Amino acid sequence: MMSNVNRQYPAKGRVIIHLDMNAFYCSVHEAEEPEKYKNRATAVSGSIEQRKGILVTCSYAARKKGIRTGMTVRQALKLCPELILIKPDFDLYRKYSHGFMAIARQYTPLVESVSIDECYMDITGSKMFGSPLEIAEKLQQRIQTEWSLPCSIGLAPNKLLAKMASDMKKPNGLTILRIRDVKDVLWDRSCDTLFGIGKKTAEKLGKLNIRTIGQLAGTDEAVLIKHFGIVGSWMKLAAHGIDHAEVNPHRERNKSIGHTTTLPNDITAREDVYRVLLNLADQTGRRLRRQKLVAATIQITIRKPDMTTIARSNTLEAPTQSTDDFYREACKLYDRHWRNGEPIRLLGVTLQNLTLLDESALQLDLFSYEQQPRKEALTKAVDQLRDKFGEGAVLTAGMLGDDPSTLIRNKRIRGTSLQKDDSLLYIDE
Repeated sequence: MMSNVNRQYPAKGRVIIHLDMNAFYCSVHEAEEPEKYKNRATAVSGSIEQRKGILVTCSYAARKKGIRTGMTVRQALKLCPELILIKPDFDLYRKYSHGFMAIARQYTPLVESVSIDECYMDITGSKMFGSPLEIAEKLQQRIQTEWSLPCSIGLAPNKLLAKMASDMKKPNGLTILRIRDVKDVLWDRSCDTLFGIGKKTAEKLGKLNIRTIGQLAGTDEAVLIKHFGIVGSWMKLAAHGIDHAEVNPHRERNKSIGHTTTLPNDITAREDVYRVLLNLADQTGRRLRRQKLVAATIQITIRKPDMTTIARSNTLEAPTQSTDDFYREACKLYDRHWRNGEPIRLLGVTLQNLTLLDESALQLDLFSYEQQPRKEALTKAVDQLRDKFGEGAVLTAGMLGDDPSTLIRNKRIRGTSLQKDDSLLYIDE
């Protein structure tokens, strides 16, 4: 019996599972109160009473009626008047997340939590629990039985293919994807369906007449490196289904994101300080959004000419990813803790208490229901313009000046203009 199981594991290589909860927030509420929500069109959103929030997720019953994540509550209710809106309960979501993760860890210690509702598992050494398919089936059954949660599972020889496989059948799917299947299953798909390739990269590939994963696989590696740098090598391998990334059970997201700048001349005027803080807040916000994080705490660091350094911080009522919020709080901290007119040698802005956007997005609706959707749309548009045309493509008048903070958007020179202070535990690129 055991010899039969052994034959279903590779002599070399790994066996990876990607475990992905389906419509997690809505599924949790259905598990808690099935009499209210089972098989009903539901959605989780903030600002339910005022009907101006954003849907963070919706049930599959709601999706069949045309409801989609990211819709405003107003749009969703117009499309589906019977839609049941549910207030978020992050303590409840964490409870269920810990629950299904605990089940996963009973089959292997190599569990990498990616977000509140998904994880990778390396089950190469889990033969005592059965074949890979048996383990996957047991996982799905136990999570449904013990936590009443539906999930999709991808089973593959690496993380890339496991992730691709888990996305193929939802809800309650179980898909096996081997290297030998890649040509038949993936090569006809567009490049942006390959996990790790976004819309912008796919558009750039399209300009090179590379539109499918198969065409990407057949492209000379030197051509890809010429246009995409080292990422080109990764794309070539990924198109062939090759991925060497290991499941990391100790993975941690950044604890903070920050920028500091040492000024060539001491500054004293409030308007000069504000300009530097605006540039620092602008770029820390950009990095935060790229990583799909939100921050609850803003810290500023100020260094005097004699190298005496102070750091002051403030924690907001709810996390945010808005540059405006970071800049406003940084200015408040400066005004509160620094005597105007005293010379400043170094300034820094650091974002702390970081969480994933998909774990905290609902709380972003707690600011201004009227203005928030427009602010977010504007921020997204500006980010996209900068992604396409460079960091200097869109600037406000307040960002212009002749100090090093104005060079923060130039990655090629900011290494010398903007100094990283390891003693202050700053994370810089």
